[in-house]
Amino acid sequence: MYPTEIVNPMKAELTSNGFEDLRTPEAVDSALNASGTTLLMINSVCGCAAGAARPGVVMAVKHANKKPNNMVTAFAGYDLDAVKQARAHLLPYPPSSPAIALFKDGKLVHMIERHNIEGRPAQMIAQNLLEAFETYC
Repeated sequence: MYPTEIVNPMKAELTSNGFEDLRTPEAVDSALNASGTTLLMINSVCGCAAGAARPGVVMAVKHANKKPNNMVTAFAGYDLDAVKQARAHLLPYPPSSPAIALFKDGKLVHMIERHNIEGRPAQMIAQNLLEAFETYC
């Protein structure tokens, strides 16, 4: 498990932009089974999370005409039980961190895996999400 002093600033990058921090399996189930749209970010300490995923997600939610009803996050390697439960909702996709998923009425409708994040700029991640928001939100 990563040290809290390393994880907290990375969590704050999302929570200070309107994301709810999910720490338990019950909180994950409640959030991802909610009606409407829910954006989930599986956060991570890796460079692609810092350089593309988190900035891209924040860009998207700040500039979206249509936004998800709910925005939630759990931290891989830290919120172990919450991430395990979130990954159960992401099947058939394999575990990935970072990962970004959009749910509509409890169903997974859009997924961005780590291999779709690595080597791509934050603007590309944001554009991908903005298109998903237009379609599903």
